[in-house]
Amino acid sequence: MGMTLAAPSLALKNAMRDVAVEIDRQFDALLPVPTDARANLYNAMRHAAIGGGKRLRPLLVFATARLFGVDRQCAARVATAIECIHVYSLVHDDLPAMDDDDMRRGKPTVHKAYDEATAILAGDCLHALAFEILADEATHPDPFVRVELIQCLALASGPSGMAGGQAMDLEAERSSFDLATVTRLQAMKTGALIACSVEAGAILGRVAHEGRTGLKGYARDIGLAFQIADDLLDIEGDEDKVGKALRKDGDAGKETFVSLLGAERAREQARMLVDQAVAHLHAYGPEADLLRDLARYTLERDR
Repeated sequence: MGMTLAAPSLALKNAMRDVAVEIDRQFDALLPVPTDARANLYNAMRHAAIGGGKRLRPLLVFATARLFGVDRQCAARVATAIECIHVYSLVHDDLPAMDDDDMRRGKPTVHKAYDEATAILAGDCLHALAFEILADEATHPDPFVRVELIQCLALASGPSGMAGGQAMDLEAERSSFDLATVTRLQAMKTGALIACSVEAGAILGRVAHEGRTGLKGYARDIGLAFQIADDLLDIEGDEDKVGKALRKDGDAGKETFVSLLGAERAREQARMLVDQAVAHLHAYGPEADLLRDLARYTLERDR
């Protein structure tokens, strides 16, 4: 049985479209191509960052920031910073030394469109750009808010977050991981940046740590549900729709949620996580409907 495909709600569809346009606009403004020897580098960064992807993390920033009446321009800058980290990680993950992929988002990967050295530097620059954006006064007038955003993103990106999860993922090809280890790997590799996107909206809204518990629970649950859906897509998805090579984890001998649980149980687990994620938002009214729709959409997407 394939994944049940329901279209995202109209509100979510509109929000996804608006966010995609907004993030492209931000990157376009941030990355004008200079008329010197760095033109190639900037073009590679633009190739990676503009046009494509689900923009899930920016959408989470906007949806959470909305709960607290945060200025949309502040949210847009923070969303772009987090997307910089996500995009740089994809550029580096696609390199021959890592996952060695030729296609991403339906177009050639950066090292294929340019070359490996340029791809490494483009990733480095996107990584730096993320923190440059967050440190800028234009993102938020309060330096304490900016520092907390920087810390949140740094922790989510580094050895105890995304990069640490990717290191575990490389190790997964050499050793057999149990369910607890795969869950921890994914909570770091995918979950940390998703959690940071939700928390960033609360930081912008100046919500105290104790007021973020429900949002953190929501983020943790949709992060795992998202990954299970990804594992199911890897087995059942359509490469043309997904825009990248599939069935690579199985070929590499990696344990995934699906290989450990079987497709049916994995799907049940994802449904349970989505219900749990929605339950975490019980303190919020209709203003959190976009977050609720997003949680349900993690199971329904086909790419």
